[in-house]
Amino acid sequence: MDKTLKIYIALLVLLIAAIVVIDSNRPKPIDWTPTFSLKDKIPYGMYVFDQEIESLLKGQKIRKFNTTPYEYFDSKYDYDSLVNDYRIKGTFLSISKMADFDAASITEICTFVNHGNNAFISSEMIPNTLLDSLNLKMDSEYKYSDSIYNWVANKKLGNQKYKITEGVNNNYFSKIDTLNTTVLGYQNGDSTRVNFIKVNYKTGVFYLHTQPVAFTNFHLLKGNHREYAEKVLSYIPKGKVFWHIKDQTGEIISDSPMRYILSQPALKWAWYIFLIGMLVFIFFNAKRKQRIVPIIKPLANTTVDFTKTIGNLYYQEGDHNNIIDKKIIYFLEKIRNEYLMETHRLDDDFIKKLHHKSGKKLEDIQNVVSLINAYRKNNYISIEDDLLQINNAIEKVTN
Repeated sequence: MDKTLKIYIALLVLLIAAIVVIDSNRPKPIDWTPTFSLKDKIPYGMYVFDQEIESLLKGQKIRKFNTTPYEYFDSKYDYDSLVNDYRIKGTFLSISKMADFDAASITEICTFVNHGNNAFISSEMIPNTLLDSLNLKMDSEYKYSDSIYNWVANKKLGNQKYKITEGVNNNYFSKIDTLNTTVLGYQNGDSTRVNFIKVNYKTGVFYLHTQPVAFTNFHLLKGNHREYAEKVLSYIPKGKVFWHIKDQTGEIISDSPMRYILSQPALKWAWYIFLIGMLVFIFFNAKRKQRIVPIIKPLANTTVDFTKTIGNLYYQEGDHNNIIDKKIIYFLEKIRNEYLMETHRLDDDFIKKLHHKSGKKLEDIQNVVSLINAYRKNNYISIEDDLLQINNAIEKVTN
């Protein structure tokens, strides 16, 4: 490792260390993401609500479920013809930024309420299917406002208006069914901006609220905002509360093996700088520094030359029988080694087996076997033509 490379590595290590130190001493930025997660302690999480729900809903039994409303309530329904009712009674509770229920769940919630139960839904957007079923409409006020005042309509709960400026929305109920609906709360200092209603639905009741941010960590801990949350929740009838927390448990974990490193700002930047440093290192060291490797010629195979020399010697001496004998020996030895066949008897059975194992033409095999057998019967008296004929026949089968 040369001196320049050592300097590069030292500078890279110092840079990473400096970034880690600076980042660890820097105040962590506040995450204002509206997760509504029970595990999140960020402003718009619901960790505080989860911890304080027993005091917010005093004397009520809370049961959480992490499935869809359809899956949960359908499993509690007794389909016996003499019963046809739910085995549980109480209030369905849902607090989220978007009440994203599937069609089957909306139908199940309505059926649950129809059987003398209640549903409390606090969400910025209520599904249109549910709004249509309750003869309601929602609208949004787009005029600029630096704050929104929220209050309840019941004078017995006080006339206090709670100023909320963080995370609120301008959605409100623009149309209600006055025969079945009771206004429970307003927003924006205008009694026409209804954000909390009670809707009688057959034998049950829906409570719909459009400011779920009131139940997040930030507003439960800020000033007197907790009072507003308590007043809204006080409308929930006494009894069991079935709290829907699907997708709010914060249990979604990335499958990436880098998830912890990327979740920590200091480690994440250290990882990025390491990758950039490696790319720079590779770029500046791409030029080959190794000396040229000399080409070493392989040793010559003198066996072939020796064989050719011996063959030419026999051929010049006219010793054709000797050459044919060695050709036949070589041929049969090759058959034994490559195809594991006996070569004592060169008959039809031998020809068929060699044909199947070698895949050579049957005519070529028959020809070479015939020539070998004929040569052996003639007491090894051969001429140059016999040698050439046997040699050509053997090469057709062996090549």
